Amino acid sequence: MTIATDGRTEPGAQPEGGVEQQVLEFLLTRTKTALTVEQDLFASGLVSSLFAMELVVFLEQRFAVTIGGADLRLDNFRTVNNMTALVARLREEKAGAHGE
Repeated sequence: MTIATDGRTEPGAQPEGGVEQQVLEFLLTRTKTALTVEQDLFASGLVSSLFAMELVVFLEQRFAVTIGGADLRLDNFRTVNNMTALVARLREEKAGAHGE
């Protein structure tokens, strides 16, 4: 795997550590709080709807997915498990669209 100097994974490279672990590490870095995969990020007060946009950018850049339309609802970003499921689904759709 190759990671660019700005922390983004280069296209086609598989990030190390899995989606769940990388999202938890990103959240720990940004919030300075260890979170669980089921913790409601918005109810905890650690994450705002504005920060959700940072999560969108992080997920798109790190995992080479595009998040748009109906996928931009807050529920997809409420927990680490939800974000992990979103990335997995978008990767599957992308692979299916490319016949992989």
